[in-house]
Amino acid sequence: MGQERKKTQRLEEAALRRLLEREQTGPEAVVLRLAWLEGLTREEIANLTWSQVSFLDGRLELPDRAVPLDPELRTMLWRLQEAHSEASPYVVLSARSRTPLRPESISRLARQALDRGGLAGVRLLDLRYDWILRQLETLDWPEAARLSGMEVASLQIRFSGGVPAADDAERRRKNRGKKVSAADQIDEFKLWKVLQAERGTPAGLALWLAWQLGLQAREMTALTWDQIDWEGDRVRLPDREVVLSSTVRRLLEEERRSRAPSDDPHVLLTERSRRPIDLPRLSRMTRAALIRGGMERTALRDLRRNEGRDSGDALILQQALNAGAVSRGEVSRLLGLSKTAAYHRLRRLTERKRLVRVGGKYYLPGTVVPPERHLETVRAYLEREGFAYRQDVAALLHIQPKQCGLVLRHMVEAGQLVQRGQRYVLPGLAGERKAE
Repeated sequence: MGQERKKTQRLEEAALRRLLEREQTGPEAVVLRLAWLEGLTREEIANLTWSQVSFLDGRLELPDRAVPLDPELRTMLWRLQEAHSEASPYVVLSARSRTPLRPESISRLARQALDRGGLAGVRLLDLRYDWILRQLETLDWPEAARLSGMEVASLQIRFSGGVPAADDAERRRKNRGKKVSAADQIDEFKLWKVLQAERGTPAGLALWLAWQLGLQAREMTALTWDQIDWEGDRVRLPDREVVLSSTVRRLLEEERRSRAPSDDPHVLLTERSRRPIDLPRLSRMTRAALIRGGMERTALRDLRRNEGRDSGDALILQQALNAGAVSRGEVSRLLGLSKTAAYHRLRRLTERKRLVRVGGKYYLPGTVVPPERHLETVRAYLEREGFAYRQDVAALLHIQPKQCGLVLRHMVEAGQLVQRGQRYVLPGLAGERKAE
């Protein structure tokens, strides 16, 4: 036991800070910081890609967890991405060959740098262990386990001897004093998986109502079917009206069809007794759903407001206004998000009718003809004019020529249009004779 505790004692912070001041360039500078400031293992460092570095959200999105990004490392990674992101999708590359490093090479680089800094005998793994011990000074065991990717039992066995004297209750007290809101660190991709897993349940519907419509818990428990304006696509609350997103509307329609005429008129009912859900039960149900999805630090109220998300949305909408349209790749670069996170951000804006998707481009509402009206708009034009070129249809739908080409190809493949050279006509002899 004494040997195990010796391995997990705190390292000398001053010596490590001096080492980092010396190591400002090269892959070893990044490796040391990823281990000591982020707690990454050498395998995680070797496999880290730029798509996992979310500059806007300030975190590293690892396969099993998200780790807050240290400001010092964020600045270094930002400069590194600008200089080398085109060379490889991997963050840590060989200084000579500019190819990804193997885990063994990463350990060797770290050991050489530590030796140069007078820290002989310190391993790369020791830097991760020191990071974990620093987390345990303010977090309880479950929180530290979630952040480090370790099981609680393994964490306690390895680190109980190196944790300062303060007990778990004291650490929880310190943690509650933090001003960082869980809402500022919502993992949208993880939330999306929770929403899919809870589809068809009262908890899932409540999470959607909070996430996309911003409804409060009391508004949800009081919500009745007569407050849903199906024709106007709105939810009419006592103090305001909320626009229905297409996903929430679809979920509400499915729920409405499942109801018996004798059921209570409240939207949220218990699954067995079919009685209105009260606030305590709603809190328990949504909390349990979030915990099952690995979001134990998130509460229902956190889904209603996220300043980082709102500011990012504003940047996306401004870019769409300035450029006429925005793509997933552009949002990824604009906000420093992975392409998966950028896709879910754009999808949410589309669901909330703040953007309109045409192919791979997203436009502001009112600036383009929405996809559901493409066929009727093109058909009306061809009935009037007889034929159209691609640029005619692009101008008609207010979309870019490349996007228009995809729209026309799908219409031709579906038999809705006929292509004759560079012209497009309606199927049938009348349309073809008029085009001639």
